[in-house]
This record gives sequence, C-alpha cells and structure tokens, in this order.
Amino acid sequence: MLRFELTTQLVRVRTLIALACLAGVPVAAAVPFAGQPGQRNGDESGLFGASPYSAANHAMASLEFLAPLLLPIVVALLACAIASADRDWGVRRYLYVAPVTRERLLAAKLAATALATLIAVAVVMVAGLGAGTVLFGWHRFHLIGAAPLTTAEATGRVVTATGYALLCMLAMAAFAFTLGLLLPRGAEALAVAVGFVVIASIINGQHALHAVAAVLPVHYWQNWVGLFDPAGAHDLALGAAVQLATVVLCVAAGWLVLRHRDPAA
Repeated sequence: MLRFELTTQLVRVRTLIALACLAGVPVAAAVPFAGQPGQRNGDESGLFGASPYSAANHAMASLEFLAPLLLPIVVALLACAIASADRDWGVRRYLYVAPVTRERLLAAKLAATALATLIAVAVVMVAGLGAGTVLFGWHRFHLIGAAPLTTAEATGRVVTATGYALLCMLAMAAFAFTLGLLLPRGAEALAVAVGFVVIASIINGQHALHAVAAVLPVHYWQNWVGLFDPAGAHDLALGAAVQLATVVLCVAAGWLVLRHRDPAA
C-alpha cells in the first residue's frame, strides 16, 4: 500500500511541477547575487541579509522565505492528494474488497504523507545548499551583528531548525490530510487548507488578535529563525508541542472519518 501511494502520487506531473517550483525559488534567489559572494544582501537583516555569505546561509534563508506560504501549499497539495485520490477516482470501495483494511489503508496513507512532506522540505534544503555552494561557496555560517558560527555550532543549529520546520510541515500535512478524508473532493480540501494558512497568517500578524493566534500552529512556524539571531530563539519547545498536538488531533480525526464513512462517500 505504501509503495502504491508513493508511486501514484509522487510521480504525477502536478507533484513534479510543485517540487520543481520549490527547488526553483532558492536557485532564482541566488542568481542575482552570484557576483558578490561574501557580501551583505543590501540593507536586509537576519538570514536574508546574510544569504550570500555561504551555502548554509542561503539554504536557511530559502527555508525562511518558503516556509510561511509556498512550502505549506505544496505540502497541503501532496497530503490532500494522498488522502482523497482513491475516493476521487472511485476505487476506494474496491480497495476494501482486495481486502485492504481501513487500518492498513490509513497507515499507508499517513506514511506516504509523512514521506512526501519530508521530500518537500528536503527539496528546499538541497536546492538552497546546491545553489549556495555553486554561487557563494562553502564557508562559515555568518550572523549579522555577531561572530560567525563554528562548523559544529552551525551544523547543530541547521539540523535543529530543519527538524523543527519539518515538524511544522507535518502538522500542516496532517491537517490537510484530514480535510482530504473529510471533504468530498481533494480540490475542495486543498482550497480549505490554503485558505486556513492565509487567514491564520493574517491573524498572526494582528497584535490585537494575539490570543487567537497563539492557539494556531501557524503562529509558531517561524520560531526556528531565532536560532540564527544574536538574541536567540524562544518558544521552540512550546511550538513543537503545539505541532505535535495538531498532528495527534488531526490523525485521530482522520481515523474517525475513515472508520465510519462509507468507502464510496
């Protein structure tokens, strides 16, 4: 089942196009600064300002740029497709005749969703590192307003930041996956998932709605950026707990939907 889900979804043209778009952004962002490696990106601060200093700098700047919107959209696209494709194609009832139990179907779909999410995040990192290596070189991680990080420090922070971002995208994938099981069509689930990200991001930007934003997973998505700020990171543990809670709740809801719904519904 897992192999079936991966081969039917990851090799689809729309999936390859979506992943190519993710890979294209770090490359396109690096090209304008190809002639000035090791120099600050204009008046930009933080990761964006330090992007041309090294491959790792550029990779993390790419992740910061893509994580709020484009990366969640691609993750939602993959999750919704995996959750709803066999129902959209009208073959889910025949899967149970195979026989394939609901438990096995859910486990395979969840595993495929997690792997697809991992691939999406990996595409961003690999493209950022690749473009950064070719155009800027492999140097020490530069922090604007602080001393460069040692190799060990940079590696630890990059791994932690990437893992945290992956956990956030898994929460997004779980939410979109549940919508894909719940709503009649995958396109409807994707529209709701994208709408949620946009609306949650708007709420998160309004100080008057902080109490509402604090319960939304989106509120904590960019907390990892503080790992590369002289002031330091904050609320990483809380953010990780919120993402894990979102995953658990969405998986439980998805199980209930799949357990009690007519296979043809």
